[in-house]
Amino acid sequence: MKKGLKAYETPTGWKYFGNLMDDGRIALCGEESFGTGSIHIREKDGIWALLAWLQILAVKRKSVEEIVKEHWAEYGRNVFTRYDYENVESGGANLLMTFLEASMNASKGKELSANGVTYKVAHTDNFEYTDPVDGSVAKKQGLRVLFEDGSRLVFRLCGTGSAGATIRFYVDSYVSPHDTNKLYSSAQELLKPLVLIALDLCKMEQFTGRKASTVIT
Repeated sequence: MKKGLKAYETPTGWKYFGNLMDDGRIALCGEESFGTGSIHIREKDGIWALLAWLQILAVKRKSVEEIVKEHWAEYGRNVFTRYDYENVESGGANLLMTFLEASMNASKGKELSANGVTYKVAHTDNFEYTDPVDGSVAKKQGLRVLFEDGSRLVFRLCGTGSAGATIRFYVDSYVSPHDTNKLYSSAQELLKPLVLIALDLCKMEQFTGRKASTVIT
């Protein structure tokens, strides 16, 4: 990271942030659903986040858009999207995850393409987190496909009760500040090839019968 700051990637759950805060390792934290917090409360705090932004605006005297674009121009841009498939039949959802884990492991070192864009698979795993504070281990936190350019896919299965399961897949990629042709494009446009690769890799329609997601974030 450009500023040389230490960052931690944890599983879902604010308890992991709390351990890091109690140990003095972090002061700020955030989750993919955009909740943001700090050591003052150890929980998501939208009012605090808003006040932080108002302070930035007061000092910078610029619009949010101008500030964000200046940030991208210096540090680059992390682009993200999430696809949710809700109330999926549990049997099909479990079969999808079993198939996906096998197929993604077989894809290591291979090139995957969509929309004329090719990505080479560098690593695959089922995310496992070892808490640096108490040594506890959280296993099977999401199937990950990591590409050589730093892009990645993450698949998670949430809830498999009688009401059905939710399959979520996450797509993120980094755009260099020097890649001005892509830096200011929409996230969905930039990530479309990776989304298509994700859908093909997990055979979403084949296992769930779903042609479209319930929610796109």
